[in-house]
Amino acid sequence: MDIIAQYGNIMVIMACVFGFFMAWGVGANDVANAMGTSVGSRALTLKQAILIAILFEFAGAYLAGGAVTATIRKGIIEPSLLAGTPELLVFGMMASLLAAGIWLLVATHFGWPVSTTHSIVGAIVGFAAVGVSMEAVHWSKVSTIVASWVVSPVTAGLIAFFLFRSVQKLILDTENPFANAKRYVPYYIFLVGFIIAMVTFTKGLKHIGLHLTWFQSAGISIIIGLLTMAVGVFMQRKIKVDPNADRDFHFTSVEKVFGILMMFTACAMAFAHGSNDVANAVGPLAAIVGVVSAGGEVAQKTAMPAWILLLGGGGIVAGLVMYGHKVIATVGQNITELTPSRGFAATLAAATTVVVASGTGLPISTTHTLVGAVLGVGLARGMAALNLKVVGTIFISWIVTLPAGAILAIMFFFMLKGMFT
Repeated sequence: MDIIAQYGNIMVIMACVFGFFMAWGVGANDVANAMGTSVGSRALTLKQAILIAILFEFAGAYLAGGAVTATIRKGIIEPSLLAGTPELLVFGMMASLLAAGIWLLVATHFGWPVSTTHSIVGAIVGFAAVGVSMEAVHWSKVSTIVASWVVSPVTAGLIAFFLFRSVQKLILDTENPFANAKRYVPYYIFLVGFIIAMVTFTKGLKHIGLHLTWFQSAGISIIIGLLTMAVGVFMQRKIKVDPNADRDFHFTSVEKVFGILMMFTACAMAFAHGSNDVANAVGPLAAIVGVVSAGGEVAQKTAMPAWILLLGGGGIVAGLVMYGHKVIATVGQNITELTPSRGFAATLAAATTVVVASGTGLPISTTHTLVGAVLGVGLARGMAALNLKVVGTIFISWIVTLPAGAILAIMFFFMLKGMFT
């Protein structure tokens, strides 16, 4: 108790710095998940993608980031075991933020799309198991999170596979692909608007005090879907068939129609990513602020102050702007060749999976989900469409992430403990 009374303010300042650094890493490494497919399929330029990401990542983090944050904050560790030594929780959460932030910096430098969720969960489990005791970890909760890492890419892959098959059947494999693209793409745009709005209303907005019934949410979401669709139809009107371009690639004009759809799915994915992954940076920070402001009491629940979500959203945007281009190339260009129609299927599938999981409070890995979705689209075109060497490197970097986060967190935990005690 004395340590927290004595050094509480210093701890909170350090935690804010580490939390911002971790959020910076999320922005640098993970925003490629939201934007890689759009840039890779040339539906958006890098500059446009970054502008969209800044706006929607921040909105997702601030408006819908509360549910997952609770899991990262209090779901993995048993707080009652730390009641006598609250400073251990503070040191551990600070160590976890620093460890995950450093690992993300290394991974981004090499262009590996690793999981920020893996990084932080591995770090928290590492410090709790070694620094406190094996009993301090909620192993059942950890196993649920680990299971979601397998379930989420498979789910996203399946959704992407069937979405792209529907695109092939309704549009690409028909006698007049361009006319059919103009006919069916608005319905896909409606789907994007509806799904994102629905999950935001039903799950995301509770912590800002907006409680709607399921039917109210569905009604508003349908209206938002229809408005999104109307905007899409208006934007499509300018696109005409370009026979010269179609000579080089049969579907050039069709893909331009899908380019508009990609703008909507990119916004959806950025929102989904912000809502799910801000928790990785601000969950541990909220736990530290909660313990210090309670004078050393480890509470089961702590309120999520709005300024913490703002700090997380700001960090994500800073990382994206400064270093985000590295991983965007890997996800967008190196796994499989993406066109706007393929990129759309991958992005919508991933966004749907992430937003639903985010609403249920499961911190799934956006990276795994999106790579799973891109693989699903690649498989819809046959195994030859995939760059298996890049896929192998990505899988290895995923496996390394958990132990890397845990080992770094254990080191920093004992360093911080020695510094303050």
